[in-house]
Amino acid sequence: MIITTERTGDVLVVVSNNPPVNALGHAVRLGLAKAIEEAAADPAVKAVVIRCDGRTFFAGADITEFGKPMQDPQLPEMLEALEASGKPVVAAIHGTALGGGLETALACHYRIAVPSAKMGLPEVKLGILPGAGGTQRLPRVVGAAAALEMIVGGAPIGAKKALDVGLIDRLATEGNLAAEAIAFAQEIADVRPLPRTSEKTAVAEPGVFEAFRAANARKMKGFEAPEACITAIKAAVELPFAEGLEVERGLIKTLVASDQSKAQRHIFFAERAAAKVDGLPADTPLIPVQSVGVIGAGTMGGGIAMNFLSIGIPVTILEMKQEALDRGVATVAKNYANNVKSGRMTQEQADKAVALLKPTLSYDDLGAADLIIEAVFENMDVKKEVFAKLDKVAKAGAILASNTSYLDVDEIAAVTSRPEYVLGMHFFSPANVMKLLEVVRGAKTSDSVLATAMSLAKSIKKIAVVAGVCYGFIGNRMLKPRQDQAGQLILEGAKPSDVDRVFLDFGFPMGPFQLADLAGLDIGWHRDPTRRETVREALCAEGRLGQKSGSGFYDYDEKRQRTPSPVAEKIIAEYAASKGIAQRVISDDEVRERCLYTLVNEGAKVLEEGKAQRASDIDVVWVFGYGWPVYLGGPMKWADQIGLKTVVDGLKRQADRLGPDFTISPLLAAKAEKGETFN
Repeated sequence: MIITTERTGDVLVVVSNNPPVNALGHAVRLGLAKAIEEAAADPAVKAVVIRCDGRTFFAGADITEFGKPMQDPQLPEMLEALEASGKPVVAAIHGTALGGGLETALACHYRIAVPSAKMGLPEVKLGILPGAGGTQRLPRVVGAAAALEMIVGGAPIGAKKALDVGLIDRLATEGNLAAEAIAFAQEIADVRPLPRTSEKTAVAEPGVFEAFRAANARKMKGFEAPEACITAIKAAVELPFAEGLEVERGLIKTLVASDQSKAQRHIFFAERAAAKVDGLPADTPLIPVQSVGVIGAGTMGGGIAMNFLSIGIPVTILEMKQEALDRGVATVAKNYANNVKSGRMTQEQADKAVALLKPTLSYDDLGAADLIIEAVFENMDVKKEVFAKLDKVAKAGAILASNTSYLDVDEIAAVTSRPEYVLGMHFFSPANVMKLLEVVRGAKTSDSVLATAMSLAKSIKKIAVVAGVCYGFIGNRMLKPRQDQAGQLILEGAKPSDVDRVFLDFGFPMGPFQLADLAGLDIGWHRDPTRRETVREALCAEGRLGQKSGSGFYDYDEKRQRTPSPVAEKIIAEYAASKGIAQRVISDDEVRERCLYTLVNEGAKVLEEGKAQRASDIDVVWVFGYGWPVYLGGPMKWADQIGLKTVVDGLKRQADRLGPDFTISPLLAAKAEKGETFN
C-alpha cells in the first residue's frame, strides 16, 4: 500500500511510501483522500498527522503524469477536502516539500519540520505557476513579499527561514519527527477554530508588487510565467479565496498551453534524458575516484579543481613554473573567499576545500591520482606532449581526460598506451560556476570510463552531455557558423551593435561582439600590427583589445559600460573595402536567419553524424553552456516550434550569402519536407 494509516492514541497517522520522492501521483492522492474520510468517520480520532517514509516529504507532482489526462481525485480538490477537515491536520515535513508537496502542507492546519527540510514552489522554472492553490495559500500564510520571493523566484527555503516567515509552526528534532509531530497533534487537538489557510488574510505592504517587479526586471525579462505568478499573488491579496483560485486556474491553463512552458518543460525532461547513455548497461562498473590531478593552474584549471575540492576530493594541481602555480593557487583561495563573503559557503567549508589542494611542479606527483584532467593551451602538439608524459607517470587504471574545446580526442588518446582510459571532459568557463560538461566519448573509451565520468559529473553538480569526437564537439561546432556569419555580416554593412541587439532581443544574455570584447580580442593574436588578415587583427593592431583596454568592437567607460564605437565601425568599413566587400543595409531578419538558422542546421548535421545522442541533448548544451534562453527550449526545440520548413526556407533565401561551402543538412531538409520535428 502506498498510503497507510495507523492510530497512535487519538491521532491518526497517515504515511506515504511512494519511492523515490513520494510524488503525488494518482494512488497517493486517492490514498490521502480516503485517509481524510477515515479520520472524519472515526469518533476516536481527534487529530491527524501526514508524513512520509523514505528520504523526503511529497517532493512534487508525478512527472510520469505530465501531458496525460489527470485522474480523480485531482490535487486541488483533494487539498480542499483536506483543509475542510473538521479535525486538525499536521504536516510533518522532512527532506523537500516542493510544488504540490508544499501545497499539500499549506492545506494542512499546522506544519512541523526538521531543521534540514527545504520547502519551495519551483513551478515557475517549468513556465507555469503552482496550480493547486499555492499562489493563494502561501501569501495568506507568509505575506505577499515572502510569497513573491518563493513563487516568482522559485528557489526553496530552509526550515529555519520557514519558521521565521511563519510557513511552519514548529521545528522538530532531527531523527525524531514522527514522535514530535504526534505530540504536536495531541497538543492542538482541541484548539478551535481550526486555522484554515483559505480563511486568512494575505498581508501586502504598499507598493510591494511594483518594487518586486523593478528589483527583478532583468531576471524576469522575456519570461511569461513570473508576471503570471505576480498576478496570481496579487489576486490572493485583493480577492476572496475562491475568486483567487479562479484567477490561478485561468492563468495556469494559459501557461500550460504556451510555447514557453512547453519549451521549459522540454528542458526539464531533456536534462534528465541527457544523463542516460545509449548502449551503456545500467550495471556498468564505476572506477572509484578518490583523488584528482589537474594540469594547468590558469583560470580553467583552477576552476576545474574547485569542483572536486568542494566535494571533498583532494586535487594535485600541476604547473610548469612556480610563479604560475602560485598565481593559480592564490586565485582558487580568492574564489573561495568570495564564496564565503557571498554566503554560498562557510569559512570552515572553504578552509577544508583549500586544504585539499596540493600544488606541484612535478608530473611524478600525479602518479597516484585516479583521474587526471589536462587544461593546457588549446594546441594539439602541446596536448599530445602532455598525454605522452601522463602515460608514463599515471598509475594503471587512471582515467586521463582532456579539457579540449575543439581538438580530436582520438588523436590525443593515440599517443598513449591506454586509449580506452582516455576521454574528453570539456568544462565551460568559469568551470567552478558553469553547469554544463561535455563528456567526449572517444572511439576506444571504455564503458566504465564513460560511466564514471557521467557519475562524477553528477557528484560535482554538473549537467553532463555525451558528445562524439568531431571538431568542436556539439556546442562549439554549432557556434562556429553563428560566429562566422556574425563576422561576415559586419563586413557587409551591419553594425556590431545591431547584430548584438538582435541576439539580446532574442533572449541571449550577450551578443557575439559583446562576448568577444569580454573575452579579449587578442586571444590567439600573433602580436604583429602589420598583419591585418581579420577584423579582429585590425582592431588589435589599433590597440582595441576589448573591455580590458577600454575599446574593442565597442567603446567602454570606467564602469565598463559599452557604447557603439564610430572608430571600430570605421576600421571595419576600411577592412571591408580592402577586401572588395560592398556594404549595404541589413535587416534584423537576415541577421537571425544567417546566425541562428545556420546554427540549427549544424545541429542537424551533428545528429546525422551521431555526434549527439538526441536532439534534446543539443538543447541542453545550448541552454546551460551558451545562454540560449530556456523559455525557447534550445535551438532544436525552437526550430521545432517555428517549423523546420521555416528554417529551411530561410536558409535557401540566404544561400548565396552563406558561402560556397554551405550545405543544408539532409536530415533537416527531410524532416521539413515531411512536417516532422527533431524532438
